[in-house]
This record gives sequence, structure tokens and C-alpha cells, in this order.
Amino acid sequence: MPNAWRKGFLDGLRPEDPLTVSEWADEYRKLSSKASAEPGPWRTNRTPYLREPMDCLSNDSPVQRVVMMFSAQSGKTEAGSNFLAYVIDHAPGPMLCVQPTIEMAKRLSKQRLESMIQDTPRLSQKIAPSRSRDSGNTMFAKEFPGGIMLLTGANSATGLRSAPCRYLFMDEIDAMQEIQGEGDPVSLAERRTTTFARRKILLTSTPTVKDFSRIESEFLKSDMRYYYVPCPACGAFQHLQWPRLKWKKDQPETAEYECEHCKERFGEHHKTRMLPAGEWRNHAPFDGKTAGFQLNGLYSPLGWASWGQLADDFLRAKNDPAALRTFVNTRLAETFSEDYAAQVNADGLMAKRLEYKPGTCPDGVVLLTAGVDCQDDRLEVSVWGWGEGETAWLIWHQKLMGDPTAADVWAQLDQVLKTEWDTELGKNLTISQVACDSGGHATHEVYNYCRDRIRQGVVPIKGSSKRNSSALGKGSKVDVNWRGRTVKKGVTLYMLGTDTIKTTLFGRMRHKEGLGSINFGLAADHEYFAQLTAEKQRLRFHRGFPIREWVKKASARNEALDCFVYAYAAMLLYSRRLPKLTMWKNLAEKLESGDNRPLKSRTKPPTPAKSFVNSW
Repeated sequence: MPNAWRKGFLDGLRPEDPLTVSEWADEYRKLSSKASAEPGPWRTNRTPYLREPMDCLSNDSPVQRVVMMFSAQSGKTEAGSNFLAYVIDHAPGPMLCVQPTIEMAKRLSKQRLESMIQDTPRLSQKIAPSRSRDSGNTMFAKEFPGGIMLLTGANSATGLRSAPCRYLFMDEIDAMQEIQGEGDPVSLAERRTTTFARRKILLTSTPTVKDFSRIESEFLKSDMRYYYVPCPACGAFQHLQWPRLKWKKDQPETAEYECEHCKERFGEHHKTRMLPAGEWRNHAPFDGKTAGFQLNGLYSPLGWASWGQLADDFLRAKNDPAALRTFVNTRLAETFSEDYAAQVNADGLMAKRLEYKPGTCPDGVVLLTAGVDCQDDRLEVSVWGWGEGETAWLIWHQKLMGDPTAADVWAQLDQVLKTEWDTELGKNLTISQVACDSGGHATHEVYNYCRDRIRQGVVPIKGSSKRNSSALGKGSKVDVNWRGRTVKKGVTLYMLGTDTIKTTLFGRMRHKEGLGSINFGLAADHEYFAQLTAEKQRLRFHRGFPIREWVKKASARNEALDCFVYAYAAMLLYSRRLPKLTMWKNLAEKLESGDNRPLKSRTKPPTPAKSFVNSW
């Protein structure tokens, strides 16, 4: 037997060294300046809470699945990178690394993995440079002695149906969407590991919405481990929780933690001793397979997100549902409840009305937009005023009776849109942006109306059927000539994530005052509020995947809500023209100077649609 063959045979029989993932990382891992704020040798002592989750991924651990529900920038992705490096160097085998999208997989490969391989000699010895010919090191595949690492996105069914793998790393699983016709990407990927008795699976993510968060679901099925640290004053162990962070009013920089046992308060500089002395404690029995870990931003090492910064972030976000959700998800590593519809009702909104006249813009309004809903026998239009922080005031709501296929009702709309609206400060405002619904009734007439008023800010919109769509998508030309080519000056259609907008608006309607609040005058009656609250969120399951959707109550009308959604979309569209940071200040200065030109509309009515029947 040749010596090379003999050596390979004997190496295959030699048992693996009892080295854990954290020990390997401390010994060999190098952090690159390209991908890390703290380049140099890896030190688990810097983030001691990562030691146990990483060591559960070691070969000598009985754990098969590790679930990490961590806050953002807490080191969970670096723990995943250490796991990948450990496999390449110490326990080779087939491995699958899944990111939410193909683009994110490409970014991970270029920014993290390549730099980790180049800067860690133990890895660069086993994986050839990507630029060399036939290196086996490509964007989505890394070959090494004894195994291969494949990278893919959860949006690729082909990638998830690849060859069986012993190791699986899925990062940010809450950002992964159901694959059309395939189902849950996490389940699809885990099936690739079923033939391996000593498999290792790592699932990481920041959580999202309650009842919809996949990482929370996996965590609740685990042994639910929390990191306990000793109090500097009394020594009692506890896991840090957000309600116990205290600070002086309007002084977030004074934030301190209150011990749940002795009630003493201490500053975050004590984390230097607290974190290394901490330990993970499970809140549920271990089933022999899955270990779950939850960690919030209060544990971030010194030099990362401070307690004062967390308190400041909270104060900035607490009155804005979208910002508050981001804070709860990314800073506290907790799911966020979005059941706003159950907490907003017509009677409650009636009670919070303000005393300003219909058609008058209260102090604070610096921008007007309108939303137009098209029905079979009428148009309904709402005029909304906007101010700093997207604070909103209802200015006007009106029904314009008439057949949308005829010209008269559109002439009535022209008169509304050309109106100058008085402010409480003696100025006047005109409507700057109009969003007109083209999704169901008289689509042709809507396009014609908007086409003749492009320069006046009148655009057609349509609700998107895709789940989790952005509030306002990019515009797309819908006018084409007889050759099928896009007409340059044709109408541009904007798709709306109506569910996304409704979630935001219902969240803001819960707040009575402050930036981002939604305000109504005495002209808004109970019928208006009944329409505004005519929809509620419903939870249903599709292929085992939870879906939250907005549904209209039986026999209820919702035109007021639709008009509000469209007016909000119009505000978002107009805001694209101005610098985000100074937008409201600039608009206020413009109003003060009196530089508000009326909305000049062409008097040409929309062309009625030709009837196929009447053409005979």
C-alpha cells in the first residue's frame, strides 16, 4: 500500500480530538478588519454568553439542534461563522448554509466567509483561493478535504433540495418566506439532514411578530435557556429584563438596572464582571435534541450598544408602532403583538376628536394629500393634513355621487383638488399629491384622469396581492402603444402594501397625542369611524405557515379606511422628492413664506370607456 494511501487510511481511523467550537475559535479564529469592528484573534471571553450555544454544536455534545433567538448585533452570526469554520477544519462533512435570499447568501460568501478563510491560516490551508482555476472555491460552494459547504437562499427551492448534509446553518429564519408550492423553507432544509445520526443544526434570528415568528416557535419547543448573571450588590442571579432598566425622566444616559432581589441599582460598567460569571439556565425540560437560547440587548458587552443608547432608542420609538416593533424585535429579542384592530374602535376614536373646523388645517399641518376611492356609483375622497413625524389630521371627507364612466363626477373631483384650504395661522394650503384607486372600478377612466394630471401629482395606485409588501412600491408604466412599447409620458401605476399600511395606521390610532398621532375634527361622525374601523386582522394557516391578513367585517363599508390608506401612500410618494431628515422643516418654511401654488388641473374630463355592446 503506498504511503499516501496508508496515511489517509490511518487518518480516517483516528478519532477526532475532543475540541469544542469555542476552544477551536479561541485557538485559531481570526477576525478580519473587513468584516469586524474588533479585528484580531477571536476571544470568547468578550461575549461569554456565546460559549454554551457554540459548544452545543461540538461533536462531543448530544445536542442536535441549537436555536438562538438573539438581539441584533449580539454575535449570533459570528457564532454561526465559528461553527462553519469548526466543521471545515475539525469535523469535515457535507454542510448547507442558508440565508433568507440568494443575494444575502452571496453577501455572506463575499464579505464574511472569504475574509474569514483568508485571515484564518487553518482554513486557508484547506480551501484554495477563489481566484485559482479549479479551486473548488466558488461563490456558492466551498470544497475542503472531507466535505463541502453549499450556500443558498431560502427563496430557492432548488438550493434547498440539494444533496444530503450533516451540518445545517440557517440564519435569520424569520426573514424567510414560504416557497410557492413547496412550503416552509426551514422544514425543507432540515429534511436534508435526516440520514445523518450525528447531525448538527443551527437556527438563528431576531424575532418578528407574535404568532408568526418562526424563531420564537422553535425556541418555545426547546428547553428555553436564559442567561443569568449575578447582582454586583447582593450576588443573586437573575436574567436581565427590559422593565427593570430605570432612568431619570428625559435623561436616558442615566440608565441603570434595578436588581429584582435587593432593589439596588447598578450601572452597566459592572457587566465586565457580571457576564463572565453568568450561566445559562433552562426554563423547560431538555428533550435530548434541541437547546434554545434567548438573549436581549441588555447583555451587549461594553463598547457595543449601551444601556443609555437602548433607553434613548426606546424613547424615540415608543409612540411610533413601526419603530417600536423594530426596537422590540432587534433590541429586546422579543416578538411584537400587532393586534391593533381589536384595540381601536369607533367609540374610542369619537372620544378623542379635536375641536377644529371641517376644511380647516390645524396648527402643525404643512402638507396636504388626498386619497380617492372609486365605486360603481360614486367617488369618495379624503383630504389629510400632515406634519412633523407624519402626524396626521383629517381635513375633509366627501362622497361625489355619479357614474365614474361619465365625465361629471370627475369634474366634481377637480373642484375638490383645486380647493385652497385655510390654516389656523392665516395661510392656505393646496393638495400636493393625490392617489387614486384603480384596482377594481373604472380602471380605464382612472388612468385617463391621472394621465392628464401627471404634473399636478395625481397618480393611480393599486393594492398589492403579495404578502409583506412594502408600503409603497416602485412605479411602473402601464401605458403602451399598439406595438407594445411603453409610452414615455404615459401613466405610472404604484403598488401599495395595503396590509402593511393598515398595520401602521391602526397602531398610530391607539396613541392620543404626540408625534405620529392621528387626529380627527368634530366633523367626523360615527358612520365615518365605523368605516375607518371596518376591518380586523385574522390569523390563518397555509401549508402550516401562519398568515395574518386584514379582512372586512360582514356587510360593513370601508371606504373611509381605503381613502386614508391612499392618502398615506400619497404622502409617502411626495416625501420621495425631499430630503428625509429636513422634509417637515422645509415644508414649514415654505408654508410660512406663502410659497404654496394652487393645484392647477386641466379641465379636460376623463375619456369614457367605449362599450363593446354599444359599438355594434
